Amino acid sequence: MTPQQRGVRSRRLTVVAAALVASAALACGPGFAAGAGVTRVADPPAPTPAVPAPPATAQTPVPQAPVPLAPVPQAAAPQTPVPLAPAPEPPAPQNPAPQPPAPVTPAPVPPAVTPAPGTPAPSTPASSTPTLTPPQRPAFGAYLDYGPLGVARMAQLSTWLGGAELRVGHTYLPGDRWSNIEGRPGFLDVWAHWRREKADRMLVLNVPMMERNEDGVSDAEVRRLLRRGADGEFDQHFKALAERLVELDVPDTVLVLGWEMNGITYTHRCGPDPEAWKTYWNRIVTAMRSVPGQAFKFDFAPSRGRDAVPWTQCYPGDDTVDIVGMDSYDQPSGLTFEEQVKEPYGLQEHVDFAKKHGKAISYPEWGLFRNGDNATYMRGMLGWMDAHKPLYNTLTDYCPHGVWQCRQNPQASEVYRAVLSGRPAVPTLLPSPPAPSAQPATPQPVTPQPVTPQPVGQPVPQPSPSAAPARCSPLDLGDWVEYWLGGKLCVRLDWYSRRH
Repeated sequence: MTPQQRGVRSRRLTVVAAALVASAALACGPGFAAGAGVTRVADPPAPTPAVPAPPATAQTPVPQAPVPLAPVPQAAAPQTPVPLAPAPEPPAPQNPAPQPPAPVTPAPVPPAVTPAPGTPAPSTPASSTPTLTPPQRPAFGAYLDYGPLGVARMAQLSTWLGGAELRVGHTYLPGDRWSNIEGRPGFLDVWAHWRREKADRMLVLNVPMMERNEDGVSDAEVRRLLRRGADGEFDQHFKALAERLVELDVPDTVLVLGWEMNGITYTHRCGPDPEAWKTYWNRIVTAMRSVPGQAFKFDFAPSRGRDAVPWTQCYPGDDTVDIVGMDSYDQPSGLTFEEQVKEPYGLQEHVDFAKKHGKAISYPEWGLFRNGDNATYMRGMLGWMDAHKPLYNTLTDYCPHGVWQCRQNPQASEVYRAVLSGRPAVPTLLPSPPAPSAQPATPQPVTPQPVTPQPVGQPVPQPSPSAAPARCSPLDLGDWVEYWLGGKLCVRLDWYSRRH
């Protein structure tokens, strides 16, 4: 090959090389031609931190840039690397290149939704939640027995009422001697256990103010006893009771102290000396409130009507009374329920008096009595309590007052059961565990007939005897022995014939 050919060939190679260089430079895009090659290489990562979508968008203009530059070989035809001169024109499209990320930038803003977290802050649904609270029905229960049987029968009565929850347990301290009024060990344990099982339950305890409370003590002796009490002689007994209740972890017990004080039945009656009685009441309350941890509520509960003395004369004052109760049996004979409402010191005056003094009301004892199986009284009393919302009410459920354990009041029993069956309590009620074993149709299979021998107007604490088996003679062993035994013992009369 001649040198000329080599020279021509070398020039051709030079031109070809220049063309290839120019072609490669143009193929890299306008940014490279602008001398921003490093920047261009760094461009693809730039959208990456914003959103994954921008890289696809950023890559789209890359194929578009070569399209208008497809005739690059013609640019190579000028024999010099002049193609770099037209290169400044492409920087104009350089400006739209950053624009794709610009529309992408607002896109993440909606997902951020800055006001969204602020919107729940007012918590509009939370403010509507309290309005859904169901209205609370008055708590109710029944006196069924003063000992463990009383607790056991509550679940059975609940079953008979279709699962309605008895939130009030009611019992009495025996008033025979001071040791029992102090809350003899073992006596209140089962009631305290029942109360602690649920936070919304209420324990109501009737507390005698005197020993020998039903021994027929004369007015003169009652007067002397009341004055001794007013002087503080009996304070220690009530302080011991308060300590016992706090120890059992039932410091919020409702104490019906000296109930039916306006009558003539009990030694703790007010009539012989109302002023001494009120002073004595205040001493008892002060002594019990002095015990650390107590939160007792004291219920002043006379019997309805005037009785031996107007009950307003016995009221000890607002400072020592939390609840103004009333025992309201269907008596005297022939008095209608409307008359019981309107009579002096009757149901209406009771409600008005409590409202004037800013106190809650209660009905610790109520039930049938002198007018027999009176469905009208039952209907009226239940309606009255629904209208006036007492803190609690407890029916006295033994004969002649009751409707479940007493079979002689079928019409009133039907009314009571119809009104209270399935009544919701403040948490929604589920039937008690023993419910499946009981027959809800009638009370007979649920419990033996615990008829008290004396049909007294007040539920005096005494064992409820079970029906004795045929050809069997019950033994009278006394209240406390029968309490620990769980009932009376019975000796069969046919033991000799069974042996032979």
